This record gives sequence, structure tokens and C-alpha cells, in this order.
Amino acid sequence: MAPKTIVITGASDGVGAAAARRLAKDGHHVVIVGRSLEKTAAVAADTGGEYFTADFADLGQVRSLASDLLQRYPRIDVLANNAGAIFGKERQVTVDGHEMTFQVNYLAPFLLTRLLTDRLLESKGTVINTSSLGNRLFGHVDLDDLEQERGYRPHKAYGDSKLEQILFTEEFDRRYRAAGATSTSFHPGTIASSFSNAPGTAMHAAYASPLKRFLGTPEKGARTLVYLAEGTPGEDYPTGKYFVRCKVARPNKQAGDALLALGLWNKSVAMLEG
Repeated sequence: MAPKTIVITGASDGVGAAAARRLAKDGHHVVIVGRSLEKTAAVAADTGGEYFTADFADLGQVRSLASDLLQRYPRIDVLANNAGAIFGKERQVTVDGHEMTFQVNYLAPFLLTRLLTDRLLESKGTVINTSSLGNRLFGHVDLDDLEQERGYRPHKAYGDSKLEQILFTEEFDRRYRAAGATSTSFHPGTIASSFSNAPGTAMHAAYASPLKRFLGTPEKGARTLVYLAEGTPGEDYPTGKYFVRCKVARPNKQAGDALLALGLWNKSVAMLEG
């Protein structure tokens, strides 16, 4: 297996950190991106790679991250958009004016990918988006209410953002597959990590209670990410698809709606350029 340059966001903990350690052990050059300087540096020390910090609640930091990555790496084989979170009962707005869940889980990774697209095309690279079963349980994308201004609920905002990642995966793959850049998305499973620390959410009870001991390990959750990162897109697995346990799975019924995916893409571009 030829070594790859693999950028993983949200890699300071949980599935991202476990995937980074596995991929580095397999001989790949892994670039760690996280929000916490201390945690991110610790994972980078384990993997022997470089690291960068960025808070996806600030799009200025995402733009700076993209600039740093472009200056540092003439080749990017894999961009793993793994950063994400679920937030509390009250709707929060970022410094950029967007609903927090929408920006951190979807719009910031969308921006980072767009800024790195030319490099990914040059590298014949692939984008891997960490989605969630929440896309099926809670997601329903309304292009007229992407910011959750009507009846915000934390699990609904989370599910929508994870479905938006799948729609983004599909549209990116449609646009760039013929030119050599591909994309996939996956659900890592219900994993015991510090993922949800927001009281009052539908997931907090499981993640913060004794039930946590019955959840999967980060290493188990990282298996599909490692599989997609190490494989050859289009040969070892089909692209533009949603995966669970290293196999193509059925996402939300809105996934596969090409007009919805295109509409989401165009609205996202307008938000970022406006």
C-alpha cells in the first residue's frame, strides 16, 4: 500500500484520534486537526505527524486552516471531515451569524473542502465525511430553514447536519468524479467518547450515563474511516455512497435527491460568498 497524506479534522479525540493512530501505524502521513491545542498536540505526538488547530465555529479559522494546509502539503490524498458535535437545548449563533450545529457540522467542512478542492483534484484525492445514523432518525432538510430558525431542537439540528453531509458527499462526487476527486460518507456507530457533552439533548443520556459502557470503542468506530481512507475509491468501493461497517448502507430517504443536493450546494456557496 502506497503511503498517503491524510488530513483528519476532529482528530483530537474519539473516532478521529483512533483513525489517525491506526493510519499512522499503517505508514501513512497523517495531519491532525483539532480544536483543543493540548489534545491535538498529544495525538500528533502519538502519530508522529503535524497538527493544526481550528475552531469550526469561526469560519475565519477554517479559511486560515485551508491556507496553511495548501502551503504545507503539495499533495492531499484524503480529506476526512470528521469534526462535529451536538449542542444544547438553546439555539446558538456563531460569530459568522449561522446556527452553531449547521456551521460546525456542515458549513465549515463544506468551506474547507471547497478551499482544498483544487489540491484534491491535482492529487486525485477523496473526501470522507463522518455522518451519523442521526441522518435517518432525525434529519429532514428544508432549504428554506437551514439555520433552524423555526422550532429549533438540538437532535433535529444534528440530524439535519448529518443528512446535509450526505447530500454534500453526493453532489461533490457528481461534480468531480470524472476529474478524479471522489467522496463518501459513513456512520461510525454509537461510540463511547466525549462526543456529546451538551445536557438536555436526545443523546446526552446515553453518552454521559452508565449506559456508555455498552457503546462501541473509538477504535471500532474508526474502522470504516480507515477502510475508506486506505482503499482505492471506485475500485475497492463505490463512491458517492453512505457506508456503515464498511458496507454501503441506506441513508435518509432525502439522500439521492439530486435537486435537493444541488440546491443545498448552491445555497451554501451563496452563504459563504455573501
